[in-house]
Amino acid sequence: MSSADAFPPATVIDDTVRWLERAVIGLNLCPFAKGVHTKGQIHYAVSVATDARELLQDLERELEALAEAPAAQRDTTLLIAPHCLQDFLDFNDFLELADELVEVLDLGGILQVASFHPQFQFEGTAPDDVTNATNRAPYPTLHLLREDSIDQAVEAFPEAEMIYERNMATLQQLGPEGWAALDVGPRCPITGKTAGSA
Repeated sequence: MSSADAFPPATVIDDTVRWLERAVIGLNLCPFAKGVHTKGQIHYAVSVATDARELLQDLERELEALAEAPAAQRDTTLLIAPHCLQDFLDFNDFLELADELVEVLDLGGILQVASFHPQFQFEGTAPDDVTNATNRAPYPTLHLLREDSIDQAVEAFPEAEMIYERNMATLQQLGPEGWAALDVGPRCPITGKTAGSA
């Protein structure tokens, strides 16, 4: 079975939407996500990249597409990479290349790249600490955001700096069993811990 067969794009997107609806929106981890989801302004792209170089090429294409698209039509992009960078440290290293690419494309101050990973781990926490789940997605995922949209969201939500603390409290109250019950892990075979694991 090829990696493409193991990760059908439709299933990868379905898993990501399920995670978005149940965890990100359902737990209100990001108060800005519901609006763009409801309006259909999130673009989902599944990369077939098997290494960082190929993923960087896909990222370049998606950054340029987002920059050119009207915000009312496509406000943000989730670039999902099920075939590569399963190791969180490798993925974390890749984020430096992603930030450099934004600058090379002269998109600094216009777009930025955030990230989610099935093995995300805050510095100083144990791998099974449930608070790590705030930044875990079913697959390695790059979140392409418009700076203008971030500014507007922060203006609309004056206590944006409190989101992190509130999310930590939400996950601690939910606990590992509560997080697992959300069933937001991948349905495709994947190495290591999943988003459904705390």
